[in-house]
Amino acid sequence: MNKKLLIGLFLLTGLLSSCKKWLELQPESEIAAPVLFSTENGFMDAINGIYNRANVSELYGAELTFGTMEALAQNYSMREDQQDYRQTTLYNYKHGRFIERKDKIWAGLYSAIVNCNLVLKNVDEKKNIFTGANYEIVKGEALALRAYFHFDLLRLFAPSYLSNPTAQGIPYASRYTKDPTPMSNVSETIALILKDLEEAKRLLTSDPIRSAGYKVGYPTVTDTTITTELNSASLFLQNRRHRLNYYAVCGTLARVYLYKNDKANALVNAKEVIDAKKFPWTLSTDFGAFDEAKKDRILYKELVFGWYIPGMAKDVKDWWFRTGTYGFHLIEDAADFIYEKQTAGSMDSRYKYFLSKNSVQGNSPFFEILKYRRNPLSETATANLHYLMAPAIRFSEMYYIAAEATYPTDPAKAYDYLNQVRSARDIGDKLPVSNQQEDFLKELIKDVRKETIAEGQLFYMYKRLNRGIVGQTGTIIPASNNIFVLPLPNDELVYGGR
Repeated sequence: MNKKLLIGLFLLTGLLSSCKKWLELQPESEIAAPVLFSTENGFMDAINGIYNRANVSELYGAELTFGTMEALAQNYSMREDQQDYRQTTLYNYKHGRFIERKDKIWAGLYSAIVNCNLVLKNVDEKKNIFTGANYEIVKGEALALRAYFHFDLLRLFAPSYLSNPTAQGIPYASRYTKDPTPMSNVSETIALILKDLEEAKRLLTSDPIRSAGYKVGYPTVTDTTITTELNSASLFLQNRRHRLNYYAVCGTLARVYLYKNDKANALVNAKEVIDAKKFPWTLSTDFGAFDEAKKDRILYKELVFGWYIPGMAKDVKDWWFRTGTYGFHLIEDAADFIYEKQTAGSMDSRYKYFLSKNSVQGNSPFFEILKYRRNPLSETATANLHYLMAPAIRFSEMYYIAAEATYPTDPAKAYDYLNQVRSARDIGDKLPVSNQQEDFLKELIKDVRKETIAEGQLFYMYKRLNRGIVGQTGTIIPASNNIFVLPLPNDELVYGGR
């Protein structure tokens, strides 16, 4: 753990933005922690604070979803004068702005991990203050968040498991301590991640999302049906898809097991989400609603887990995806290639509603990316069909994982999983079964790209499979750890002794 991470041990007050009264009373975290963790609500505020920290633009509010990660995956066209993210698309990891963004990701995720560990340090000692299943939910979410953050750090800053399981991984910070955390190798890190997630899954068996009364739908005040089964108006127990709920932990386990190439366990966890029948496919009438404010472009009901980012609405509109070619966009040839306009794209609802063809003063046509557009700028249910969310785990991803995990033993079943996603996106033509795994993987990756554009997942898939990155019009960028492994922050090398 570097100097920045050591400082993070004292940043609890800055992360728990929902604890204003507590902050006013106790400004120093070392003093205030006993006050915060003296009540059940205090623990809930602490967990909420971790989510708030992870939602910032430096992390899942932008860079780890539609920012840096999508530039790395070649999912945006860049003007010549957009040198910041353009340099990222060129994998210039020595560029000053890239270094700044990359180092903030490292420090931000470890700072959030520190606060997970602070919750975990105290929760068992105060078990007697909790009511109902709240102890299990608080501890389960803290463990799941710690594992989730470490996994993304591993996927960014270490070689993939397929590339080299014994290569240097990352520090797995599992204790609240001021001492540096030693490095674990890739395989060891994955084992620690899985240990936390399996324990989180066990603890979250009482998650309200599993109850018959929890109905996934579009939000009013909450996105769940209040019933006597839940018996609580607490936001901590509502909006469970805005949190690392039981099914989100299953989805994360499926991701990690697949990263480890443990297809059997990946399939078990993906199927648990699928078979729960909690997450309905989005209706075409919602995806392509006539009223712009009522369009569901993020496929809200299909989110197993997402980051709640209402504060990013103005920046999304005015900066990231602003009108014209200064925002993130796709040139026409790139959009047509990615969505296969000449074949499947002509029917694909994602091509129709994620993108909008435009042109500026006679220039070549380009496509604006509309996935996060709000109309008008409001978070009320009457103004928009759903909250502004950054998707984290999609229902469709469980089908992709099930398909990949099934293919070696049952290619026909694997294609069936993939075709079910395509059907949900209005593609009527089924892909024919091929006994060539390379054919299957190409089709799988193409559909993942169409589905998750501007969500930050594609780069990880290329890396996990150690495959070349497909450029916007088909050019292949060869797989290489020089691209797939981001350099550690300089401070980590100096102060951490790496």
